[in-house]
Amino acid sequence: MRRPPILALLATTVLTLSAAWSIARGAEVSPSSVTSHYGDVALAMYSDAHGAAVDLQKAVDALIAKPSDETLAAARKAWKDSRPWYQQTEGLRFGNAIVDDWEGRVNAWPLDEGLIDYVDGKSYGDISDENPLYTANVIAASSIRIGNDTINVATITPEAIKSLHEAGEVEANVAIGYHAIEFLLWGQDLNGTGPGAGVRPASDFDTANCTNGHCDRRAAYLKAATDLLVADLEEMVGNWKADGAARKELAAKGDEGGLATILTGLGSLSYGELAGERMKLGLILHDPEEEHDCFSDNTHNSHYYDETGMIALYTGTYKTRDGEEITGPGIRELAAAKSPEKAAALDKAFEEARARLQAIKDKADSGEMAYDEMIGPDNPEGNRLVQAAIDALVAQTRAIEAVVADLGLTIKVEGSDSLDNPSAVQ
Repeated sequence: MRRPPILALLATTVLTLSAAWSIARGAEVSPSSVTSHYGDVALAMYSDAHGAAVDLQKAVDALIAKPSDETLAAARKAWKDSRPWYQQTEGLRFGNAIVDDWEGRVNAWPLDEGLIDYVDGKSYGDISDENPLYTANVIAASSIRIGNDTINVATITPEAIKSLHEAGEVEANVAIGYHAIEFLLWGQDLNGTGPGAGVRPASDFDTANCTNGHCDRRAAYLKAATDLLVADLEEMVGNWKADGAARKELAAKGDEGGLATILTGLGSLSYGELAGERMKLGLILHDPEEEHDCFSDNTHNSHYYDETGMIALYTGTYKTRDGEEITGPGIRELAAAKSPEKAAALDKAFEEARARLQAIKDKADSGEMAYDEMIGPDNPEGNRLVQAAIDALVAQTRAIEAVVADLGLTIKVEGSDSLDNPSAVQ
């Protein structure tokens, strides 16, 4: 993906930004100022994610109005361009209940895409013991039966598809969010761990020259899912405004609780979520279905910008979509004042993890090897790249835990069987 100038700036972000100022000011920084600025960064991050989703919405509207190879390519680019801004927010998860309770509406994965639209029966299959809606194909249906209930989908609306999300308490029934939109824009990636992403044709949205049937309903689903994403992100922007629910919840935790919230998010994303569920699991199974952006082959960017966001939340320095640099007291300053050696070790760990994820990103951006190829069973070079990043993220987590201990805090870092009990997932 060719990055616009602002993303290029983000890719050069390192921990040395404002380092001297941070360490010199560390003794003067209070926990309340750190948590307050953390809220400011959260607001800026979600505002950027919302703005990028609005751009995606405009591109989707243009695709629906005039389906063509050009408008489909523009919508796909807008989706990819929106991902870095959302991914940078993910360090706000785990510690903030408001974010965690909401997150599944926008970024749930992996998904059983047969719930939404047609699939390749040979590779996908036609039945699942765990999911009665495995091939429900909402786009081709007028109603969906879930147990004793029937959901009317004769007209596809944001409310209708939202009601199908995680239907039957099956997490793989992902009906909304970034990855549902991704599937609709790209279609299935039928290449396994070989080269190539999904290749859905623009004619799948063209009612005059329709391919694969139900083009009007497919367009309606894409429109509804995108509109819902924009609305959900707008809701989270509101939660982080000065009088928003997330700000109030954070303030109510007090100084120690607020700092623990920040570090819980960083530690849990670093370890159980990114190193574990999103990377190690796919590497153990050599399964492209376990890669995060599996239809678009954009996983390398999503992993990299998770790390970029963690660094921003730790340092208190964030670059917005408009190129503005937001700076203020970060938890890094408290760590440097309390325990300079542990803080320096964590700085180094963040830099190493970012560099390892940068190596994956560079390899994929060059076109030489996509992320799903890297986790393939007969790719020692790719496997090494991914494992090196996993190891660096685990080391980063241990360095976070060392800082937590020296600050006198207690947190619980989310785990993953893929790291803690790998025999359970083989």
